[in-house]
Order: sequence, then structure tokens, then C-alpha cells
Amino acid sequence: MKLLFYTTAGCHLCDQALEIIGSSLRRYRYELEMVEIADSDALIDAYGTKIPVLEKQSTGDKLCWPFSAKEVRTLVKS
Repeated sequence: MKLLFYTTAGCHLCDQALEIIGSSLRRYRYELEMVEIADSDALIDAYGTKIPVLEKQSTGDKLCWPFSAKEVRTLVKS
């Protein structure tokens, strides 16, 4: 399963979110692709105030910060 992680450099909330994702998905096989929102004006407009954002690529379902380990597991199971 592929997950997209919308982030930007120096984001301390993104670091916290990565810890939650890593610890809550230990039992799952997944690929996490980092998407730098600063590379696109459209991404800044869409996610600038919502990052970190985790998206399940196959469904387009997203979690915006803050999110919990339980919410991450629910996202990947959907």
C-alpha cells in the first residue's frame, strides 16, 4: 500500500506525525512517499495550513494533523 505524506522542511509537527505513523503501522506493509508542498503553489494552497497530511493513495482518503495512531490504522484498513 502506498501512502503520501505531505510535509515541508523544518516542520516539527511532521516529525511527530512520522513517529506516530511508524509506530502504528509496524504490522503493515506500506510505502511512504514524502511530498514537499513548498515545491508547488497548488500544494501550498491545498495543504499549507493542514500539514502534516497523510493520504492513502489508492482511495484518496486523507488525515490532516492532528491525528492519532488509531486514526492512522483506520485509514490504512479502509
